[in-house]
Amino acid sequence: METQSVKVPQFLWYENSELELTFPKAWEVTLCQMMGHNRPKLTEKEMRLAFSKPIGSGSIRDVAKGRHEVAIVFDDLSRPTRAAEIVPLVLEELEEAGIGDERIRFIAALGAHGPHTNVDFRKKLGEEIPERFPVYNHNPFGNCTFLGKTRLGTPLAINSEVMACDLRVGIGCICPHGFSGYGGGGKILLPGVASMEAISFNHATLLKAPRDLWGTGKFEGNVFREDIEEATRMAGLDIKVDVVVNGRGETAGLFVGDPILEHIEGIELAKTIYATKAPREADVVVINNHCKANEASIGIEMAVRTIKEGGGDLVLIANVPEGQVTHYLFGNFGRIHRGGSLSVQPVLPPKVERFIIFAPFGDRASAGYFAPPPSIIWTKKWDDVLGILENRWRNRARVVVYPDATVQCISDG
Repeated sequence: METQSVKVPQFLWYENSELELTFPKAWEVTLCQMMGHNRPKLTEKEMRLAFSKPIGSGSIRDVAKGRHEVAIVFDDLSRPTRAAEIVPLVLEELEEAGIGDERIRFIAALGAHGPHTNVDFRKKLGEEIPERFPVYNHNPFGNCTFLGKTRLGTPLAINSEVMACDLRVGIGCICPHGFSGYGGGGKILLPGVASMEAISFNHATLLKAPRDLWGTGKFEGNVFREDIEEATRMAGLDIKVDVVVNGRGETAGLFVGDPILEHIEGIELAKTIYATKAPREADVVVINNHCKANEASIGIEMAVRTIKEGGGDLVLIANVPEGQVTHYLFGNFGRIHRGGSLSVQPVLPPKVERFIIFAPFGDRASAGYFAPPPSIIWTKKWDDVLGILENRWRNRARVVVYPDATVQCISDG
């Protein structure tokens, strides 16, 4: 049988390599890349330029003068931010302001995600940082300082170690987000280092808002974003550093400055980079997950929009050794006690007739994020996936492949 193939990125936090997917030559296969897939990675000179021209604020070295204790808050491994490339530039700025190592600590903005290990910290921050500075996990169940309620009623409590510092710097990533439209900005604080009560109230309350007030790619009038921005000002986040990434998860844009103003400017670039033009009448949709591979369910929404009205097959690639992220709000912690206060029984997505998960590193418990376990066909080899598809579609199928459905955003333009 003659075949054709496409390549998709994999193993962001390992060797950042590619996975080859083969299909019958007779099939119509479309690789739908985002517009900025091949945008060049920033050079160190370009990153330094961003630090020298902060947006809506002074430079870190200027803001840091006269401050005493510093909290550097960074996002976790569910985000593609290459913090190891950025942290040295932040430390240089602090050194110029006369702040020594003994006055600096790092806090992982886990939100409601599970804690990181030393191995995780080294992947994110580089080998040197955990040996040179204390690096802490955020604990959403305690050690938080209450700051008051937002206008929408969120009882805002932020990590006490962060609040004990008089200089707060965040490092994160602007990616499409299913609630706030885009990540980045003040999300490093809420939910990043907020209490579980604050995170739960923010999510549970705002999810009841009309559907046109929140969602992937929605920025203007987004109720989640508005609540987050108010919390950002209440908590006093001084400087935020945000990246926008290309199709390999590399830093393709960098924004430094006021947490709200730099975020607004960064989103304009993000809209163009992540925009994806895609067909809507596919027999088979393959969603690869790269930048947020441990939150692979994110891409299902995009896939459902692409499958033909009469129904088709969905193949979800979850090629991630550590499995899906632990989520104390939405996670599933057993058959008897589901766990997360906002966890719900998954349903088979509309129009999906067969749901195939390609997971070389088996993770059956993650079914709670995707669909009812009996409806999932688990595979560990791509040949097995292909065999299942060929059994139905034979010599004719329209296939759409998304290289990274966790950050791509369908554009109707």
